[in-house]
Amino acid sequence: MIIYNVTVNIDESIHDEWLAWIKEHIPQVLGTGKFDKATLTRVLVEEDMGGFTYSIQYRSYSREALDAYYREDAERLRGDGLKKFADKMLAFRTELQIIDEYTVNFK
Repeated sequence: MIIYNVTVNIDESIHDEWLAWIKEHIPQVLGTGKFDKATLTRVLVEEDMGGFTYSIQYRSYSREALDAYYREDAERLRGDGLKKFADKMLAFRTELQIIDEYTVNFK
């Protein structure tokens, strides 16, 4: 599995509006059928550039599913945020390959 990670720095002036928007946007990305879950997190490191930084991690079913997302959906879905927030939002994307997962259960 691959995690498609989108890290976004949001200007303080649009923070609340962006946060409401992203909570609607994530289900749209999941609705493409290329991912089985998403996690929205706030980055707790203060940025020199100011604003707020978030990470959205979309868990893809496979490399093929992620490639299909890039071909079929990414441009349209990325464009939504760019049109709405323009220069008040800076995003970069990374891919993470899951090697192994661990859990612990204390009883």
